[in-house]
Amino acid sequence: MSKDPHETRNSAIAAFIILLAAGSAIYFMPAVILRLGKISPSLGFAFGALVILGFFAIFWLRSRYKK
Repeated sequence: MSKDPHETRNSAIAAFIILLAAGSAIYFMPAVILRLGKISPSLGFAFGALVILGFFAIFWLRSRYKK
């Protein structure tokens, strides 16, 4: 049951890009939430929730696509 090396490589590249994008979003999230929180606390909360849920949604969508 050997996997295609090209498929494994593509999966590793995709995971790296997803984690890099999510890591960047989470790194800058506190500053963005504070700025949005000055406008509206609900807006800051909504942005934070979308970033965190988006991280899990990306992996959920990728797993559904791979099936």
